[in-house]
Amino acid sequence: MFSLLSLAPAFPYTDPWCQGLTERLRMLWRRKRRVAYFYDLPNNSTFRYRAYNMVQVLNAIKHEISASYFFMSDLHRIDEIADAADILVICRTCYDNRVNQVITAFHNRRKRVLFDVDDLVFDTDFAPLILTTLDQDPDNPNVWDYWFSYCSRMGATLKLCDGAITTNEFLAGHIQKFSGLPVSVVPNFINKEQLELSDQLYKAKATLKPGEDGMVHFGYFSGSPSHNRDFALVIPALESILEERKDTGLVVVGYIEAGPTLKRFSSRVSYYPFHDYVNLQRLVASVEFNLIPLQYNTFTNCKSELKYFEAAIVGTQSIASPSYAYAKAIVDGETGYISQAFSWEKAIRTALDGLGTYREMAERAYVDARERYAWFNQCERILDSLDIIR
Repeated sequence: MFSLLSLAPAFPYTDPWCQGLTERLRMLWRRKRRVAYFYDLPNNSTFRYRAYNMVQVLNAIKHEISASYFFMSDLHRIDEIADAADILVICRTCYDNRVNQVITAFHNRRKRVLFDVDDLVFDTDFAPLILTTLDQDPDNPNVWDYWFSYCSRMGATLKLCDGAITTNEFLAGHIQKFSGLPVSVVPNFINKEQLELSDQLYKAKATLKPGEDGMVHFGYFSGSPSHNRDFALVIPALESILEERKDTGLVVVGYIEAGPTLKRFSSRVSYYPFHDYVNLQRLVASVEFNLIPLQYNTFTNCKSELKYFEAAIVGTQSIASPSYAYAKAIVDGETGYISQAFSWEKAIRTALDGLGTYREMAERAYVDARERYAWFNQCERILDSLDIIR
């Protein structure tokens, strides 16, 4: 494991998107062409990736476009926002009267509205699959009510829009089939704050060796409490490796528990609570291997490859299931490792055998992540998806 203290001090984090409405309106008005992003409430996940990061890129580059983000709490100023902005991107928001009011305000002014969604959560045909994948209780009628309502309302918002933006081509195909709308792809990517600390971490690791403290650690970083079945894929392999090699350990971060079968290794299993997305990079950097087990189905094939590039950018190798996005992002044996559901133990052993060349693979993955997923390389794709320069 790489010592957190050796890597970088904890970052004094505050949410960078906490600005008042006046400041956000001023940000929108800065230039000649303007893009408004709407989301229900600011958060560390979808809002950050699909609204905040996009606005950051558009405002950082030198052209005639400015952008800002707004929330449903800003609805009392919707006419002012719709007058100012040339285009609206409404991100993963369920239909209700407020959403209808926002979209109508733009359509009444003959302005385009795009829908940005990063999951297969708009088609009720897939609600049973979502329940199974997310380990929801199938005998609870409230669970069925929630997911059918959620998907139905999301689909209703999507169908009110003039086009869609999403994270990968596989999900884009489902959106197009469901809605008949044109769909563009803009991948999730690393923003400025995340990249700045990640670069510090990567440089610090360049002077260190894997297993610096005498132990090699695997990490599982969960952004939500719904990944029990994903994590279960790798537990038998971890049991076998932890049993055989006393110089290995496990780091679990977020809402998930390691599970009862790993209790006998408790002295080598560390738990950390959910972290802000910047300081999470310190924990990802501290482990040698980032584990990304995913069930293989249509829902998980719609997931983005964010766990790969957020590890690669701090010099940590990933071992991932071959979902659509991870199979495309990772070159097996070159920038990380791909593992089928039945071969996790073999993949982990292969990774451990490659510790002698850990640095070389980590460097290839870092270069790949920087070229394809750093914020400063996303401008053209965002502009293409908006089609705002005509």
